[in-house]
Amino acid sequence: MSDGIVLIAHGSREPRWARPFEELAESVGKKTGLPVKLAFLEQMKPSLEEAISTFAREGIRSIRVVPVFLGQGGHVREDLPRLVEAIGREQPALALTLEPPIGERADVIEAIAAAISSR
Repeated sequence: MSDGIVLIAHGSREPRWARPFEELAESVGKKTGLPVKLAFLEQMKPSLEEAISTFAREGIRSIRVVPVFLGQGGHVREDLPRLVEAIGREQPALALTLEPPIGERADVIEAIAAAISSR
């Protein structure tokens, strides 16, 4: 298998904060049949570079990086593109694709609205 997905989240000092993201990664893996890794920008491990390097060692060559953010703040707009570009320069054999933040997708917005309004 040569495709993988890295879900990138912000990170927190509180370990329990990561639980919904871990569940999301597990669910995405089951739904896609692809290997999925969860990475964090700050405070938690693995970092994006560590997750991508692990995939590379496992023979994964095409990696979708999906920001699990609701919108484009400085991390998504500035930090992530620079980080993905730097990793790509270090590992030119990899095809890295940085996707828009998941929270900007219309279907995600609708799913959140449905969950909120169902109470």
